[in-house]
Amino acid sequence: MAKVVLIGCGNVGMSYAYSLVNQKTRVSELVLVDLNKEKVEGEALDLMHAVSFAPNKMNIKAGDYYDCNNADIVCICAGRNQEQGETRLDLVKKNYQVFKSIISEINKTNFNGIYLIATNPLDVMTYITQKLSGFPKNKVIGSGTILDTARLRYLISEKTKINPKSIHGFVIGEHGDSEFIPWSNTLIGLDKANKFLTKNDMSKITYDVRNSAYDIINKKGSTCYGIGICLTKITNAILNDSNKILTVSSYNEDYDIYIGEPTILGKSGVKKVLKLNLSDDDKIKFEESVNAIQTVINTLN
Repeated sequence: MAKVVLIGCGNVGMSYAYSLVNQKTRVSELVLVDLNKEKVEGEALDLMHAVSFAPNKMNIKAGDYYDCNNADIVCICAGRNQEQGETRLDLVKKNYQVFKSIISEINKTNFNGIYLIATNPLDVMTYITQKLSGFPKNKVIGSGTILDTARLRYLISEKTKINPKSIHGFVIGEHGDSEFIPWSNTLIGLDKANKFLTKNDMSKITYDVRNSAYDIINKKGSTCYGIGICLTKITNAILNDSNKILTVSSYNEDYDIYIGEPTILGKSGVKKVLKLNLSDDDKIKFEESVNAIQTVINTLN
């Protein structure tokens, strides 16, 4: 059985916690850490009342950074929210200071598990976590474009009426405005996507994938449920040593950044980053995404 420490118990963090309780996982202990001590005690109690109907027995409590000592995964969802009209990359200077404080506290413990990052701007914050913690690069993972990939499969399914589990495609690059869909690598069943979708369909789906978060933020203030389930999927892949391929933000040696790519996950974290055979146009889009991330990192440096 496994222990997860969640740092940051806002909408995203608590959606992740609720998803962990609801789904069958190896997690037997969940510790909630937040600046608002009273609120997090209430959150822990509220979740504990649901455990008797949950798939697994789980101990849930409000804790502190000391609880990271023997944790298998520390998931960080803390940080400033993305505001209406604000890009993910606009957030970086606000959340860099938040992470400096958090990681310095965790560094005082004996934590030796896996970092899972969900704070935006995602790829930059994952990079920052690795630099501040000094952890091996395979043991620091961001949620990457896994949610964007889920949105892609949902939208293709809505258009084609094909079960999303039979749709094999990825969104890669920055979790943000420069992310893209390598359509030449996208399969619906055993066929290329262009057998089912017109160029206009693909353009519309690409637009909707990129702008889904902004649409949700404009209507309800933040996204939370989708990413909560995605974080649980990543958690299960790690704890079950399942060798699942998910589009997380993993370290790219060629560019010295973290970026969303198909990645094999297991108990050691990142086992292997898979390189897609991209078209010339997609190679340019990937370079643009790399540049977007590097530009922000360079401003921090």
